[in-house]
Amino acid sequence: MHNDPPQTPTEILDANSCWDLLRGVSVGHLAVFVNGYPEVFPINYKVDQQSLVFRTGEGTKLRAAGGPLAVALEADGHDDAKAWSVLVKGKAVVLEPSDELLAGAGLTLFPWQAGEKDHFVRIVPASVTGRRFTITSPLTWWNHVGHGTPHGTA
Repeated sequence: MHNDPPQTPTEILDANSCWDLLRGVSVGHLAVFVNGYPEVFPINYKVDQQSLVFRTGEGTKLRAAGGPLAVALEADGHDDAKAWSVLVKGKAVVLEPSDELLAGAGLTLFPWQAGEKDHFVRIVPASVTGRRFTITSPLTWWNHVGHGTPHGTA
């Protein structure tokens, strides 16, 4: 017999809620394909209208993002009680620096890592999905692994 607390269902977020959450954080993980395999890069980004913009330098990330294949960006966050995850899938477009770009998202987009980050990339979403769920204490599921007591206890 288990005395587990009732499961709280995962909340599926609408697109507007996802965009609000994306505006509240600035770091995500960009997934691209490199030589037929997925690679994931941490990036900092800004929401610009209904798209995401990030800066990068020359290299693997820029070449892959500017290629013909789709990309994905995942961002997460939490407070004391709930965690969330948002996934943006779409096409990345390497942008030409413009006054409009530099006055908008580019004005406040500062990479965390030093170096030349002269290229701006926009992720144009094909889909934006997200979910939010209640954070469960590890103590509520500890004994479920192996259906016994934790290792080293009697």
